[in-house]
Amino acid sequence: MSLLQRDFLPEDLTAAMASAGVDGAVAVQARQTMEETRWLLGMAEKCLAIRGVVGWAPIAGEDFPGVMEEFENRPKLKGLRHVIQGEKDENYILREDFNSGIRSMLGSGLVYDILIYERHLPQTIEFVDEHERQVFVLDHAAKPLIREGVVQPWAKRMLELGERENVWCKVSGMVTEADWSSWTPEALRPYLDVLVEAFGVERLMVGSDWPVCLVASEYERWFEVLRDYFGRFSESERDAVFGGTAIEVYGLDLIL
Repeated sequence: MSLLQRDFLPEDLTAAMASAGVDGAVAVQARQTMEETRWLLGMAEKCLAIRGVVGWAPIAGEDFPGVMEEFENRPKLKGLRHVIQGEKDENYILREDFNSGIRSMLGSGLVYDILIYERHLPQTIEFVDEHERQVFVLDHAAKPLIREGVVQPWAKRMLELGERENVWCKVSGMVTEADWSSWTPEALRPYLDVLVEAFGVERLMVGSDWPVCLVASEYERWFEVLRDYFGRFSESERDAVFGGTAIEVYGLDLIL
């Protein structure tokens, strides 16, 4: 983890993106503070490569709607995320105060990014069913047990979640769930196949999980794996998964 113990700033991001031929990204929160959300938005306003931000706000707080008034004139805020995987309460995603906050997001145009471990999928399916009109993006494919080579029951639950048409899935964070030093594209393929079966290419979007991915893979190498895997699909499908879907779902500006 020592690789991550330094500052990562927009110039580092744009260098990594250039190595892989990527021209736009959505920055996603890591710390559960309003200060970080403000900081990310500040960086996005200065850096054209950061097309949008998924920040954090106290969704479960009583004053959540009032808090969000601060961001009404910050157009690069595209969504919110809470680190569900870090909560001690395994049913946090089903709490009434949290769900009340999610309900208040409806009509805001904001996406909610779901960050969970694979064991949280049953609760997540129940959660999503409570908010049929809210747009959700599942981060990191719900972190399957790739290191252990375990596919079930993750696959079955992902197929069930994929039946919900208001849920998209981010193809990211997989190398850090594999063995950091010895993973291979072949080890990832069964999990990628499940994502395609569950969501179809049209509801998948690639992501980097940078800089966290650096413990297991350089940015460029990860995108080489993705381009190799999706190379068998049509050009229009590749265009969608490598950017078009994210532009549509997050409402990103297309900068030519």
